[in-house]
Amino acid sequence: MTMPASPERDTRIDVFRAFALLTIYVDHVPGTVYEYLTYKNFGFSDAAEAFVLISGMAVALAYGGKFQSGGRLLATLKMWRRAGVLYVAHIVTTMAVMGMFCAAAVFARRPELLKLINIEPLMKNTPEVLVGIVTLGHQLGYNNILPVYAVLLLMAPAFLLFVSYSPLPALILSGALWLVAGIWQIAPPNYPEPGFWFLNPLSWQFLFNIGLAATLHVRRGGSIPVNRWLVGAAAAYVATALVWVHSPLWGHVSWLDLPVVLTGFDKTFLSLPRLLHILAVSYLIVAFPAVSNLFRTSRDNPLAILGKRSLPVFIAGTVIAMVAQVMKLINPGGLAYDSLLIAAGMAMQFALAFYLEWLSTIGGSGRKPARSEAAPVRAAFSGQPVTARASH
Repeated sequence: MTMPASPERDTRIDVFRAFALLTIYVDHVPGTVYEYLTYKNFGFSDAAEAFVLISGMAVALAYGGKFQSGGRLLATLKMWRRAGVLYVAHIVTTMAVMGMFCAAAVFARRPELLKLINIEPLMKNTPEVLVGIVTLGHQLGYNNILPVYAVLLLMAPAFLLFVSYSPLPALILSGALWLVAGIWQIAPPNYPEPGFWFLNPLSWQFLFNIGLAATLHVRRGGSIPVNRWLVGAAAAYVATALVWVHSPLWGHVSWLDLPVVLTGFDKTFLSLPRLLHILAVSYLIVAFPAVSNLFRTSRDNPLAILGKRSLPVFIAGTVIAMVAQVMKLINPGGLAYDSLLIAAGMAMQFALAFYLEWLSTIGGSGRKPARSEAAPVRAAFSGQPVTARASH
């Protein structure tokens, strides 16, 4: 079966991204009752893995068709420009969060706030830490996704070029880099504090590239087969993970004296159990059309709009979550208070997304919608081993 190209945008990627953004927001306000209801409580992976996988798919849709002979330089410059935007956004967000915590510590007379989320080194070694912030060697807690995403975008052109000629060797090379980085603990170092980046781009690039390569594969006429044995294995793994994270086994660092990257649950180096979990969940969503279609919405659906405006929403959500953290620390409250913090933060993110969507329509009446490049992905999500024509 072949799916023709469609001018309609497949909103499921936007909706998945919206759920990831909202989940990250809830997880970034620890201590609320809603923290125990998010995705991380149902398996080995969490919203960060979902966000990076979806980001790889989004890069394939945005740049895959443009990364052809004669257009590679322009596509590369666009990706690097986007990485620059992410870097600036990270620096601005970091400074805003530090300023907010310092203000709360001063005006609420809560100096202990300056010992949280890795702010204390700034008080002790200000010049060195400022250098670390600018060079990404010092990252605040809950503010460490944008740096790894920026690095992944810097690396993306090389992978796009490699995967264009040799998809399988490209993935093997990406997997080998993940394995080497995990076994020998190779990662960008912190500065001036010891240790590594909380999310190691040399490890997380593998998940990003899996999403990118799979999407390009479908766009270029490939298929994602639905095999009952694979479905069964994925379902069994997801079910096992659900039980595991609520058992005493969840506290173990590693097993069988093997490297943590193979049998542990380390997030920095994206240990294998975490990687397999997000891939198993994703495969089940693809394999069952009834599940996949639950996320199909109209383009004006609030979740679709939120996911479409992911970068500004993520930045705003990060700052709002840090404000909510401070409020929660000053006044722990209860269920009603938690509900207000979470609901208000989500409402502000939706409001920003709607505002940006409205802003983009000013003066745009009569403009023809751009032809979507997501139709092949729509075919892949149908749950059948369909083949999709690559658009030219």
